[in-house]
Amino acid sequence: MDAAAWNRRALWLVATTMTYNVVEAGVALTAGILARSVALVGFGLDSVIEMIAATAVLRRVALAKGGADPERLEASEHRVHRIVGTTFVLLALYVTAQAAWQLWRGAAPSESTVGIALACASLLIMPAVAVAKLKAAAAIGSPALRAEARETLACSYLSFTLLVGLGLNAAFGWWWADPVAALCMVPWLLKEGAEGIRGDGCCAEGPHADARRPTTS
Repeated sequence: MDAAAWNRRALWLVATTMTYNVVEAGVALTAGILARSVALVGFGLDSVIEMIAATAVLRRVALAKGGADPERLEASEHRVHRIVGTTFVLLALYVTAQAAWQLWRGAAPSESTVGIALACASLLIMPAVAVAKLKAAAAIGSPALRAEARETLACSYLSFTLLVGLGLNAAFGWWWADPVAALCMVPWLLKEGAEGIRGDGCCAEGPHADARRPTTS
C-alpha cells in the first residue's frame, strides 16, 4: 500500500473514531448524570477529549495528504500534543475531586444498565481500532496519530475499569466501587497529560525526520 492509500486509511480511521466517540460521549454523560456515576461521567468526558484529539489529528493527516511542508506538519504535531495533554490533566483533576467528594459523602450511585452495555461495547471495539491506527501511524510517520491511537487503546482500560465499578455496584450494591473505579483512571490520565504537555515523542520520527537532522562532515 502506498503513502496516499495509508493517508486515506488514517483519515477514515480517525473519522470513524470521532463518530463513535460522539455517540459514546452522549450516552455516557447522559447515563452518568442520571445514575450519579463519577466513573461513567469521567468516561464520557474522556470520550470528549478523544474527539478533540481526533479532530486535531484529522487536520494533521489532511495536511500530510495535501503535501504540506515538514515545518507545518511539525507545528501541527506540537499543537495536537499540547491540546490533548492539557485536557487530560483537567479531566484528572475533575475525576479526583468528584470521586473524593462522593466517597466522603457516601453517596451511592444508581445502577446503570446502559453504562454497563456501553463499557462492554467499547471494550470490544476500541482495541481493534487502536491496532489499525498504530499500523497507519507507522506507515505515514505520524507521532500524533500514534499518540491518539494509544488513547484509543487506553479506552479499553478505561472501559474495563468502568465495567468493574458499575458491575460491582449493580451486582452487590458496592456503591464505593464506582468512585474507586474513577480514581483508578487518574494515574493514566495524568501520565498522558504530562507527556502531551511536554511533547514527549512529538515529531521525533516520520518521513521527514532524516531531512531535519543536521549533517556531519
